[in-house]
Amino acid sequence: MSFVRIRRRAAGALVAVLIAATTGSGCFDEPEIEDRWTRVDLDGATILPAGGPAPGAPCSVSVRATITYRAIVTGFSVTELRASSIPPTSVVLGPDADRVLMAASVDSLLARSVTRGRSVRAITGWHHLIQPFDVGFSGTAPAGPDSTGAAQWLYLVSYLGSGEEIELQGGRDSIVVTPFASTTMQILPIGMPVGVGGGMTP
Repeated sequence: MSFVRIRRRAAGALVAVLIAATTGSGCFDEPEIEDRWTRVDLDGATILPAGGPAPGAPCSVSVRATITYRAIVTGFSVTELRASSIPPTSVVLGPDADRVLMAASVDSLLARSVTRGRSVRAITGWHHLIQPFDVGFSGTAPAGPDSTGAAQWLYLVSYLGSGEEIELQGGRDSIVVTPFASTTMQILPIGMPVGVGGGMTP
């Protein structure tokens, strides 16, 4: 066997290894979805009373959040308490949760819950912009089971959406926000369970 034929075989083997490596790892280590989609993060949250609001009792919520934009987004940022009969075991929520699974859980939760207090602010962002902000609002814990008799869990969620301003009776203004669908708009909302029946989630 000649030296030339050995070198050709070795070169062919190296090309095969490189193809396998790039195929297995994606397009040269493409960034994770958390680094490609617009992302909402909760940097800190305080809910008072600290032991969790009693059923039907008011509470005070303070949140430090950050939006990291990966595209031009215009709309509204909403941070709110939501009451739902969906138990925490049926959703993927929390600061360390998988962001793609959490986005799907927040989408589902928003469709099957009611607001118990919120903060809404207009936002406009573009790729690379990191926008931190502080919000505070008052909420109320569910007084008891829902109309079907199911226990209600309380969640804190932060998401983006489109909005329309409407005038309420008495001349007050309000904004009706339609949450952006996560996969359609490539946005990663965030949420976490707060409590059930007025108590904090274990």
